Amino acid sequence: MAENIQLKLDGSVAVVTMAKPPHNLINGNFLQELITAFETAETQGARSILLRSEMKHFSAGADVDGFGSEDTLNMAADEVLDRLEGIGLPTIAAVHGLALGGGFELALACDFIIAAKSASLGLVETSLGLAPLLGGVQRVVQRSGTARGKEIAMFGRRHDPATLASWGVINVVVEEEELLAASMSWARQLASGPTVAHRVIKKLAAVCASDGVRSADLIQDRLVQDIWDSEDAKNGLLAYAESGPGTAIFEGR
Repeated sequence: MAENIQLKLDGSVAVVTMAKPPHNLINGNFLQELITAFETAETQGARSILLRSEMKHFSAGADVDGFGSEDTLNMAADEVLDRLEGIGLPTIAAVHGLALGGGFELALACDFIIAAKSASLGLVETSLGLAPLLGGVQRVVQRSGTARGKEIAMFGRRHDPATLASWGVINVVVEEEELLAASMSWARQLASGPTVAHRVIKKLAAVCASDGVRSADLIQDRLVQDIWDSEDAKNGLLAYAESGPGTAIFEGR
């Protein structure tokens, strides 16, 4: 039974809640439970995933005291990221409080980040003489560009959400009391959309980010065939034919 991560289906939204007192410090067991929750959500029929925290903070980072212990994760960082980001469902991180180091990296591993205005986020590993260990450098560079990404990682500062939103790292900034409602609204909108098309879009975006536009172009026709074969597309096109142009035509099944 999971000790640190809770999974609950709210309609078609899988709400994955980090609940490790006091500050969701990350160790091997924590990451394994998180990966299991994401993969279980997909097998249980969820259509989107919302990652949130039950604690005061989203996650204050790695459990440094656990480094070198038996609890160290027995998989490489790239495997952790492949399994988290390889989920075919849209994923949203709802961030409040602190999201530092590995905590920020967990948010960056999601497709979208919605943050409370009062949150504080940063890749702070350089203050310990370290570099981000869970793909943070690559992902802030991907979102904000090389110069900003190096600034975020090298200076090790904490940033307010408005600044990170202006740099393209965060999607939406809301008041603290609106965070859950806003993030659930996004999750439900995505869950009501075309799941197969979302999966294809995620794959194309990932390939483009890692290998360039041409590589994504080369696999697009093969991936899009899954869309044409899906019930989502058949229902959407039928609704379009019946309703005509300019009408809202899609509600996923």
